[in-house]
Amino acid sequence: MDVLILHIDECPNWREAGERVTEALTLVGARGGDVDYRLVTETTVRDVPKFAGSPTILIDGHDLFPSEGATADLACRVYLSEGRLTGLPSVGEIAAALRQREVHDDQD
Repeated sequence: MDVLILHIDECPNWREAGERVTEALTLVGARGGDVDYRLVTETTVRDVPKFAGSPTILIDGHDLFPSEGATADLACRVYLSEGRLTGLPSVGEIAAALRQREVHDDQD
């Protein structure tokens, strides 16, 4: 499983995103889930078609929390978490999305 966090320098949440993803991977028993990070800048944002704000969590190249689409804006991303807008999904929400992805992958 390839795990990539797309982020901008100014985002205060990207490091914690990696920590939460690591914890969620452990919860679901996923293997091979080392988290990699990719800095998105003004010069690289157009080369990152799946960037939806920072942090964007990609699992095997797919956004774990799909949204309306990519953005060229170097901005923080917001997530709907436990009924409110926040800078990160909870560990439980990440684990649930990982489990859902496994179910979906098994059906393909």
